[in-house]
Order: sequence, then C-alpha cells, then structure tokens
Amino acid sequence: MPPAAEAVYVDDPEGGTVRDETGGDAPRRFAVLRAPAAAALLTAVLLCLATRLSRTYPFGPVTRNIVDLGQQYLPYHAYWRSFLLGETHGDAFLNWNSGFGANFLGDIGTYLSSPFDLIVVVFPADRVELALYVVTAAKISAAAAAMALLLLRLRPGPWPVAAVLGTAYALSGWTFNYGATVPMWLDGLVAFPLLCLVGEWARTGRRPVLGPLVVALAWIANFYTAYMATLGAAVVLVVRLLTAEETADARRRLAGALRAARTVLIGIGLAAPLVAVVFLATKVADPTPETTFAPAPWTDVLARFLPATASVASPALFIGTPALALALTLPFNRAVAPRVRAGWTAAIVLVTLSLQWEPTHLLWHAGASPNGIPYRQTFVLCGLLLIGAWFSAARGVPRPPALLAGLVLLGALAWAARGSVDIDRWTFPALGAAAVLALAAVLLALAGDRRSHARVLPVLAVILLAAAQAGEVAVTGKRIEEQQRSKVSWSPRVGPWHEAVAAETARADAWPAHRTDPGEVPGGNDVLLVGGQGADYYSSLTADVTSRTLASLGFGYYAKGRHPVTLDNPVTDALFSVGTRLRSKPTEPVRQDAAPRGTVTVTTTPVPPLVTVRPPGRPATHPGDSAFARQERLLGSDVYELPAPRRTGRTLTATCPAGSQVWFWAPEYKGTAALAGERPRKFDGKPPSVRAPMQALGTVPDSGAVRIDLGPEGRVRLPREAVGCLVRARLDSAVRRLTATGATRVRADGHTVTAELPPGSQGLAVLAAPRISGWRCAAGDADARPARAYEGLVSVPLDGRATTVSCSFRPPGITLGGAVGAAALLALAATGILHRRRARG
Repeated sequence: MPPAAEAVYVDDPEGGTVRDETGGDAPRRFAVLRAPAAAALLTAVLLCLATRLSRTYPFGPVTRNIVDLGQQYLPYHAYWRSFLLGETHGDAFLNWNSGFGANFLGDIGTYLSSPFDLIVVVFPADRVELALYVVTAAKISAAAAAMALLLLRLRPGPWPVAAVLGTAYALSGWTFNYGATVPMWLDGLVAFPLLCLVGEWARTGRRPVLGPLVVALAWIANFYTAYMATLGAAVVLVVRLLTAEETADARRRLAGALRAARTVLIGIGLAAPLVAVVFLATKVADPTPETTFAPAPWTDVLARFLPATASVASPALFIGTPALALALTLPFNRAVAPRVRAGWTAAIVLVTLSLQWEPTHLLWHAGASPNGIPYRQTFVLCGLLLIGAWFSAARGVPRPPALLAGLVLLGALAWAARGSVDIDRWTFPALGAAAVLALAAVLLALAGDRRSHARVLPVLAVILLAAAQAGEVAVTGKRIEEQQRSKVSWSPRVGPWHEAVAAETARADAWPAHRTDPGEVPGGNDVLLVGGQGADYYSSLTADVTSRTLASLGFGYYAKGRHPVTLDNPVTDALFSVGTRLRSKPTEPVRQDAAPRGTVTVTTTPVPPLVTVRPPGRPATHPGDSAFARQERLLGSDVYELPAPRRTGRTLTATCPAGSQVWFWAPEYKGTAALAGERPRKFDGKPPSVRAPMQALGTVPDSGAVRIDLGPEGRVRLPREAVGCLVRARLDSAVRRLTATGATRVRADGHTVTAELPPGSQGLAVLAAPRISGWRCAAGDADARPARAYEGLVSVPLDGRATTVSCSFRPPGITLGGAVGAAALLALAATGILHRRRARG
C-alpha cells in the first residue's frame, strides 16, 4: 500500500507559510475536487430540504410557479425542449407559436442559452416542471462548487470550511428570494466565482485561451447577470492586484490589469453573435415606464443580512450567521496581513454603499434602473462577504479578540435591524440557534488547536459549523417560499388541464393553412406550453410593434405591454387566420396545492389564408382610432355598427341591429359589464401595467335596444367608442372576399413564408404577422427588401405581375455579431500562439 499523505507546508501568497493537507501531487489534484464536490452535494441536499419543508413541488403538492417563473420561464423551457427535439414549426430565428411570430433567437439569448438548460431534453414533456427544478438545482450547486474552488485558489486553507462557505454563497438570500424564481439569473451566480478565477489567471499570466472562453460562456449563458458578475470580478481583481505579493510592483499590476482587459474583451467578442441580437432586440422592445431608484431604508438593508427575511424592495444579503460572523471578524483579525484586511474591508464597504447610491445603482444595471427588483446585483456582495470570511478563517479560527469584535458587530447589526418590516417571526430564533452552534464550533476548534492529539475536535467543529449554516438555510428557504406564495401572483402546476389542451391543439393543428389558438389556460405564455400559434407572448423582448399593433386591435396585455394575451374575437381571428380556437374552463377551483382540471371544446371556422391581398387604395371604413375602426381598416370592410351610447350613471344605452353581437372595449376599465339579461363580464384594466381586452357581452334583442350595466371598481374610464355591434353577415362576406383574393397556397419553413397568389394580384400582399424588425420580403423574382407595414402587419407591394411572394425573418444584429465574433476568434487564436511561443522561448 502507498504511504498515507502527510501534511506539508506551502508558501502563502501573503507571506509566511500555511498548512496544506494535500500531500503529494496526486493527492493534491484530488484535494482540488473535494471542496467543490462537497459544496455542490451539501447545496443540493439543503435546497431540496428547504423545498420539502415548504411543501413545494417536487417535494410537496404546492406550486412553486410564482410570478414570472410560472408565466414566463416554465413555458419557455417547455418550448425549448420541443424545439431541441425538432417538434416546433419555427426555428432558432423565429418562433411562430408566440405573438403571431416572434424573434426567438433574442429569447434564446435572454432565457435559454445556458448550457444547464439543455437538461430539459432528458425529461418527458409532462415533467417540464421537474426539469426546470433540476436545472435550477444544478445551477445553484454549480455556483457552490465554483465558489469553493475560488476560495482555495485565492488562498490555501481547510477544504471543509471552503465547502461550507461555497454552500453559503449558493444558498444566500439572493438565491432564495430572487434567483430560484428567475432561473436565468442563476447563471450570473455561477459566473461570478468563475470570472474571479479568470481574473486570477490573468493576474498571474496563466490560461490565456481558457480565460476568454470562460468569459464567453458566462456572457452567452446570461449576459445580463454576467455583466454584473464581470463588474464584481473586476473589484476582486483590483483588490488582488493591490494586496497580493505576486503583484507588489506597479509594472506587474499594470500587466495583470491589461491581460484581464484583453481576456474580457475577447470573451465578450466571442459571445457577440448572441449578445448583439439580444441588445438590438431590447432597443425595439416594448418600453416599460421609467423607474426612479429609491434606496431602501438602512434598517431594512441591515435586516436582510438576517435569516428568514424576504422582500423585493431591499437587497437580499443573507449568507448565514456563521459566515457573516466570520466576515465581520476580518477587519480585526491580526493573523491576516494589514493590506489584505484593509483591501477586502474597503471593497465590501464600498460595494455595500454602491447598492444605495443612484449613480452606482445605474452602473450595476447597465444604465437603466430595472422594474420590479432593484437589487439584482446583490449576489456579488454576498460573494465578496464570503471571500472576506474565507480570508479571516483560512489560517484557522480567528483569535478571541477578533471573534469578540465580530460578534459585537453582529449583535449591533441585529439590534439595529429589529424594527424592520422585513423581520419574520422565524428570524431571531433561527439567528440565535445558528449563533449557539457556531460558538460551539469555535470553542471546539480552539480546543483542538491547543491539543494537537485531539484530532476529532476540529472535525466536530466543522460538523457544527455546517449544521449551523444548514439549519439557517433550510429555515430561510422555507420561509421565503411561503412568504412569496402568500404575497405575489402564482400559476398552478402543470397538469391534466394543460395536457388536455395540448392534445386537442396537436390534433387540430393545420399550420400553415391557418392558425390554432389554444385559448386561455392557467398560467401564461400558453402557446409555448401547450402548442398552437396564438397571440399570447410574454418576454422582456416583446417588440413594441407587436404590443402596439395588438393593443390597437382590442387585445389585452399584462406586464406594461410585454405580455399580450389572446383575444376571442371573430374579426381578429379572420385578420390573423385563426381558423381553430380552443375554449376551456375549469371543472374545479384552481388551487395552489393541486394541478388544475378543465374541459376543452374545439371550434373551427373558415378564415382567410395567412397571406391575403389588399387592393390599391385605402378601404372606405369607419373613421376613428377605436379598436373597432382599426379592425375594419385592416380587414378592409365595415363589419360593426358603432352607436354613440348614452351614459346615465352606471348604465350605457344604445341601439344596434337586432341579432348583432355586442362587444365592449374599455382597456382601462376595471370592474364588470353586463348586457341586460346576460351574466356580467370581468374587466381588469389597470394602466399602465394591465390593459383589458374587448369582450362580447351578448346578442342584441329583437327590439334593437342595448343596455349595459357597469359595476366599476373605482373611477370609470371609457373610450369614446366603447361599444361595437358585430354584424356577422358582413364579416362572413369580408372573409369570403379575402379568401378568394388571397394566397392559393402557403408554405412556412422555419423563418421563411412563401405564398402563391392569384394571377394579376395588385396592391399589397399582407402576411398576418406583426412587422417586427428583421422581416425582408420580395414579390416574384425581385430582390428581398425590408418589409413594409400595413396597419402594423408585414406587407409586400404587388404590381400585378408577380404570382408569388416570399418573406424571411433574420434577427437584427446577427451579421454584426458574427463579424465581431469572428474577429474575437482570430484574436483568441493569436493570443494562444503568442503564449505558446513565449512558453517555448
């Protein structure tokens, strides 16, 4: 048997020597993996435990699909799985399912470009929720492993402590409060320690090729949080350049900084083909209202260092009481070199202050204050705190004076935070229990230092430290999930209702002969989850053209315009070639702790083809800017009677043709509206975030008298033309005309649509898709040009000679990004060649 590895002492980059228990080269290579593996395993176990304690899926019956997790990220991952398996109509450029045609490459770069997201393909279609949970857990565990590895690279020390601190980073309050429900942000959590490692390589002149590749991977996975992680890694690099022995002179510091800058620039350049597409897509996205940053009260900021606190209005800074206590000992720990103490303490303090100052707040968020969660960069500060804790603990347990000073600071912090609204009933009990366990761990470790033969004491100390950290993490995760479910909107779990709609949609699908709209299903982005080609679409990149065009036609939306929803209206169905429509309703109340069930009906009606022809000149239709008038202009026919209703109190009265269908359009109205003798319809307008869609109230009686009773919730805000009476015979005539003059055959291949037209077609060929940036069209053999817009839809001029039209979508930025990426690839190759020559020389 080979001899057991013995402890050896190695040079400390800060001066002196430290104990390295790795022994020889082979054991040392194994030791490099011990801390990351232990951190990842412990993190996965604790995350699952917190989920189980909160009774949340997959370890309980309660949904975890709160806010955008259920309405956005879950449907996107369901569609991503279908796309990777070749089951979608679109391709990487264009998503035909959403918004009547959306820029999918931009959405890939925003939501789905992480390598972890490929995990979804190994799960069946009816287990997409489980797949997304596994993706989330994998990212969080990888973040723990990366941080543990970084800590040992920054300074040698006991690997079990590095593993516990890696877990503390991955399961911070930021992760539970923000990251776990916004999975793409978790890539930034992984990226921060990896980019810090890249900074270490650049500082010491190592791995000049691998470094840019890591940067590129981070920016491809999620460039938004990678930007924040890059700023955080720059802070770490600056501290290391100023405090490490290897860069003690100005020349070495400058060389290290230049190498780091080159690494980052090449890496971002390699990611440019995707980043450029996302960047340009944000420029044409539906704008959200400007947000003015308001710093959180310092009492709330301090409270967020404590366990079991949750809020989107203050930074989630919980890293666990043991880890926080160690970080607070750093300024007083004389075992750490003064320049190191000063450097890391200053970095932590300055970054903390930067969270609360508007200019630096804007810097962290690339110049735009975000809506919803203003402290998205907090994971960087959590990482800095844990690096500080590691530097204080890597040499061993801090001496009693430093421990006492750290505990005094911790007590002062908790006392100052006691009045915060974010304090939970579990906060101080969890804090106290963790503090007791951590103190016991410290006493055992100190006793072990005095008794060299008592090897069991340090082991027990690490176990108690891990137990203290684990207990707080489990309680914090449980309470945050419970508080979130009680305070924010949620979507039910995917279940029989969704499966029934998906099955009926697949059975009825006739694309591209016409569209199939799955209707409303609990959640959001339904067409991504159950299939079809509807208007429903929720993305940060929803084009302004899409949002404005659909809203102008009577569609509703959420999220300030970035979530258009379906409209069950026969005129818009004709305009967008929705030939099959599914309607469903629940058979039991929709609950948090059960998957919903519902009944589904399928209706197919004749509609014009996807490509129609409008004759030269504008049609003579009702003037005005109401949704009814806009529908008629796009249709080319008068199909509504638009009375001038008389309002008396909460009643509207008007006269319409007998047998016509009454439609009520009040996008800013919140309350109910009911046609006499019919059940009330609910309208949820709440400008600017929510716009209510138009709805049918019923059929006009033989008398022609229309009476609408309103039940408003607050101020009544109605447009001038709030009522339209649809005459179905007129609509049927318009549909027959558009069908007769429209395309005789339509073919859709990925991001290209080709249509054959009747001979002699003149005017405009109109593709039933919003004219978002990237569409190019041609009639006959002509060269493709940027498509024109006809009432917001894609159009192509016709001269009477062309019998075909073709339109193709290419995401803006892909050419520019490809050129930058190619240049970056050449720069990477040149860097690798020069490095090899220097190494040989």
